[in-house]
Amino acid sequence: MKYAKLPLCLLLFAGMFNARAQNADEPKSNYDQHKVFNPLFYPEKGNEYRTASGAPGAKYWQNHADYKLNVTLDTAKHSVTGTTLITYTNNSPDALGFLWLQVDQNIYKEDSRGVATSPVEGGRFSNKTFTQGDEIKGVYVVTNGKAEKVDYLVTDTRMQIKLKDNLAAGGAKIQLKIDYKFDVPEYGTDRMGRKLYKNGWVYEIAQWYPRMEVYDDVTGWNVIPYMGASEFYLEYGDFDYTVTAPANLLVVGSGELLNPLEVYSPKILARVNAAKISDKTIMIKDSVDLNSADSYPKKASVTWHFFCKNARDVSWAASKAFIWDAARINLPSGKKAVAQSVYPLESKGQGAWSRSTEFVKACIELYSSEWFEYTYPVATNVGGIVGGMEYPGIVFCSSQSQGGGLWEVTNHEFGHNWFPMIVGSNERKYAWMDEGFNTFINGVDTKVFNKGEYWEPADQQKAATAMFAPGADPIMSTPDVIQPDYLGYAAYEKPALGLKILREQILGEQRFDYAFKTYIKRWAFKHPTPWDFFHTMDNAAGEDLSWFWNEWFTKTLTLDQSVKAIDYVENDPTKGSLITIENNEGMALPAIINIKEENGNSSTVKLPAEIWQRGGVWTFACKSTSKITFATLDPDHVLPDIKPDNNSLSGLSMAKDVTVNSVVKKYLDAVGGEQRLKDITDLTITAEGNVQGYTFVKVSKYKTPNKELIDVTVPKYNNFSLSHVIVNGDSVTVTQNGRPAPLAGKSEKGAVLARYKLFPELDFSKQGYTAVLDTNYQVVNGQLAYLVTVTGPDNITVKYFYDQKTGLKVKQYTDVVNATIMEFSNYQNVNTGIKLPFSEMNSVNGQPIEFKVQSATANTGIGADVFK
Repeated sequence: MKYAKLPLCLLLFAGMFNARAQNADEPKSNYDQHKVFNPLFYPEKGNEYRTASGAPGAKYWQNHADYKLNVTLDTAKHSVTGTTLITYTNNSPDALGFLWLQVDQNIYKEDSRGVATSPVEGGRFSNKTFTQGDEIKGVYVVTNGKAEKVDYLVTDTRMQIKLKDNLAAGGAKIQLKIDYKFDVPEYGTDRMGRKLYKNGWVYEIAQWYPRMEVYDDVTGWNVIPYMGASEFYLEYGDFDYTVTAPANLLVVGSGELLNPLEVYSPKILARVNAAKISDKTIMIKDSVDLNSADSYPKKASVTWHFFCKNARDVSWAASKAFIWDAARINLPSGKKAVAQSVYPLESKGQGAWSRSTEFVKACIELYSSEWFEYTYPVATNVGGIVGGMEYPGIVFCSSQSQGGGLWEVTNHEFGHNWFPMIVGSNERKYAWMDEGFNTFINGVDTKVFNKGEYWEPADQQKAATAMFAPGADPIMSTPDVIQPDYLGYAAYEKPALGLKILREQILGEQRFDYAFKTYIKRWAFKHPTPWDFFHTMDNAAGEDLSWFWNEWFTKTLTLDQSVKAIDYVENDPTKGSLITIENNEGMALPAIINIKEENGNSSTVKLPAEIWQRGGVWTFACKSTSKITFATLDPDHVLPDIKPDNNSLSGLSMAKDVTVNSVVKKYLDAVGGEQRLKDITDLTITAEGNVQGYTFVKVSKYKTPNKELIDVTVPKYNNFSLSHVIVNGDSVTVTQNGRPAPLAGKSEKGAVLARYKLFPELDFSKQGYTAVLDTNYQVVNGQLAYLVTVTGPDNITVKYFYDQKTGLKVKQYTDVVNATIMEFSNYQNVNTGIKLPFSEMNSVNGQPIEFKVQSATANTGIGADVFK
């Protein structure tokens, strides 16, 4: 499932003022190599079912479930009625006296456990309305064609069937027949549902039949209830299913449609056949076809018959509002499949869903080439109410998605056809084994798609603040235990970053890719555990990575590397240097150090994580030939260092005539002079930024003295107001997501005032301000900078960084933890002759966003009423 990206952005922005003061008494180093490099990390040895090398054992087994499903969609009552016939095979060595099934529609009942455990304020997985859930009409065991009622008990989202006779071990079979009905909720925990569009309802149907729980060699029956956040753990089998619906509806589903002649009109069938042999998208049903008599069979209703082989689930969608396009998928083996998209007319357009099939085709072909060949005959993208959800061969994505956002959600949902559809991990317990792995391969794919059309290099240092925040949940947590505002990190982003670091910084692409593909091949259509993955990667890559799995997946350690000292051999820079680095926090990772010399030479040294096995300080020799201008750890920001300000150290001494006054004067002169800044009575700046496929517009208005208005909106969502800040003297009002967001304490208020203050340098010499120049050079984006630390009358301390050469301000932030870090560049003139930074990089609670100025005007006579 795609973690809701816009809500994630909103959440991150909503946290932009949620800060706490630093604790000055924190110990200098929290690193202990014994906690990371633990020789007893692996809990147990291999056995006959799962080997110590991470492969399925000689006696590995798993049970099997085949389904024959026949249902009818009633569009008047918005209900699904039908029968499930399950053929269940017990391949385990255990006789089974009872069986457990999932009845997930029961989460939509008002008295469900999912409702009881949902926050009062609601959330993504909270019900908006209620249904009667799965209305079970009858449960039977079928023997020799004869159905006999059985004893069963429904407990929330689980059904237990109590057998008269044990189901024997070693391959015995049983047939179960269940008659049932359910009403389709409008909002189905963002995994299914229905929505009314201009041309009709779009139904996205999932969790729509009673399904077998998994019985495995790890815990026996896996009976964690469905409560919303956690997804699914399912047996593999073949699905033969039919959907009866009004003839003017288009139905799409997992697997192959077996009766196209019965459900397509001749015109539509001809276009379908054309799309199957076309590498370019073919329009099968357009707006003119929606109400055309020759686009549907001339019947009241038709039955759609699908078959999906060796899958763990199936899903389908239906609507008379669907327009439809498709193209051919070319697989590495030479086999072909079909990429298709169905979506409402409102979503059409080259900036939106008209590119969906192109996206589907590309990601399926790329994943098949890189990791493992796609196994289904069709890949269908459905545009509807669901923000992003995956099922074998079919995914549901928001009909509102556009551009990079549509690529991202499409690429993510179809990536799930590898994890967990092919590699069948337990999503109820280990969300990271599908979401994290999938997010990782999404990044590999996005970098390649259309020459990187939607790829942007990540700044892991800026993202580290939120990903490694205090109170973070370990990755190795069940989804329902992870705090809702951290699920996107624990299940998606952090495990994906871990794999990326393994691939690029620890193992290298060749070793990693071989090991990762070995894992996929070993566990395709099987049920791996985390330990199977860890062992496979260790063995196939030829590296004991237990230390990494330990620190990254089971703990909440953080990374803080620093450059501690630069010394010269025999005090002579021409004879080389000795550089000392330190590990200040609990995590061990490789060290990457860029060294720039006074003579212009530059070199990069990479040291393995094992340098930290004997402690938190390491000194290495560098064959430098002149003074070190500076040494910088992690120059490309590929590691999640939570305190990057100590990543650099200069070997040069600052001139004695450099003072706070000289630094500030150089800055004021560089931006137009002190008097010109004082002559500014008002200023309006409009800027745009992009995050995760969404454009944000920031309008900033300033009026002297001490009036500011900052408004951040999302045009794609009807100019939704993400953040609205008004500063009027000492008064600060903050609105987030359309709701008031009171500031807690003086530190948060002070951080806001400091962040938005216009030309704060004009106040440094005023009473109540203390400004101190750091006598050591700082390094900002590969350039030397002066650091001036200013404490105001409110006792809020702000660090300002000024480029040594140009004098321009390049960075600032307050001493309030998690407050916004701002970096400035691309200074340009505005109409009064002053210079402003036309590029501002913010780090909003760890979410990097670069705002680029579109317009800036000064002294236009802004009225005071704007700031009320």
